[in-house]
Amino acid sequence: MARARKFTPGTDSSVVISDEDGLRSLHIGGLAIQSAMRTAAPDMLALHYTQAMMAFLLFNASPEQILMVGLGGGSIAKFVHRRMPDTCMTVVELRDEVVRAARSWFDLPADDERLSVVIADGAKYLPEHPDAADVLLLDGFDDGEQPAVLCSRKFYEAAFAALRPGGLMVVNFMADDPKLEIFMERIQAAFGVPPLRLPAADGVNMIAIAHREGPTRIAWKTLRGRAAALGVMFDLPFTRYVASLKKLNPGTAQYLTLTMPGSK
Repeated sequence: MARARKFTPGTDSSVVISDEDGLRSLHIGGLAIQSAMRTAAPDMLALHYTQAMMAFLLFNASPEQILMVGLGGGSIAKFVHRRMPDTCMTVVELRDEVVRAARSWFDLPADDERLSVVIADGAKYLPEHPDAADVLLLDGFDDGEQPAVLCSRKFYEAAFAALRPGGLMVVNFMADDPKLEIFMERIQAAFGVPPLRLPAADGVNMIAIAHREGPTRIAWKTLRGRAAALGVMFDLPFTRYVASLKKLNPGTAQYLTLTMPGSK
């Protein structure tokens, strides 16, 4: 089926929506897909990386407050709003045009007592909101590129401060980004612990998960039990996420290690 492109109303012509074979996609500044929705199942997470970002539920299944930088089509915000009724979410998005596109074309709900979309620069917003969230999701891209200001050591330090004790930061990276290891090192420097690595199922994205003052280790048995329950609740492959975490991250046969290598 031919792809039909539609520009969203407004002045920012870099924000484009395309439809192809039942998949509606958002493009910002180029051809890279920033977000996607199955038009026949608008409440589901269509992209592997958005599914993988939900792996934070393995560590906190009922956060009171989620803060997200980068709205895209609003897939994750919509999923949380409709599937996690006890969780409030604030999303910081730089472009008003992106918010219009999410609400016009991707079924993003209007703001209410549990969802708030703020038009602001995430790099400026985080330092002004310490201890604001139990979970922080970072997904800021422009045509497949992360703005430098959103992956600096200073920004990750602000992210650490924006989390409550025991909180989690979840970052979406391109798996083939030549600076990926530099970014991981910056997160480790800011958080004091190395981030966990979780590849998206398609291998295109790498998700990093960093704890602020979290536990030193978690039993694989515990994670597998949580994964089984979460898989039924959210229809996402949490069992596979646990297997991937075990393959890529430090630990023993019994435990996933969350501290620095060599730490007790």
